[in-house]
Amino acid sequence: QVQLVESGGGSVQAGGSLRLSCAASGHSFDSYCMGWFRQAPGKEREGVQCISSSGGSVYTADSVMGRFTISRDNAKNTLYLQMNSLKPEDTAMYYCAADLLGRQIIARMSPTDFGYWGQGTQVTVSI
Repeated sequence: QVQLVESGGGSVQAGGSLRLSCAASGHSFDSYCMGWFRQAPGKEREGVQCISSSGGSVYTADSVMGRFTISRDNAKNTLYLQMNSLKPEDTAMYYCAADLLGRQIIARMSPTDFGYWGQGTQVTVSI
């Protein structure tokens, strides 16, 4: 099993940047595929970016392409999400997630495929 704790959320103006972190505890972090998901009020949870266990494959939602970058440091058991050029529509609760998945599965970026979740960190982008 793996336990996940997000941090780094906050309030920023449009055009600003934030860096989210997700600290993982437990065994074999480097075996898990990881993902960042978000959920805005009244909307379904959606995949933002996902990354394979080695970090060699990354999958990105069209809405954040060119603005967000997912990365992982397996030596530190930490997942990151660098968010640049933030827009008001990026406002949401952001969650990190983990599971043991093949590449075909992780490419779907579906929340239902991930079994381990953090508690979330709020990101608010104002005009």
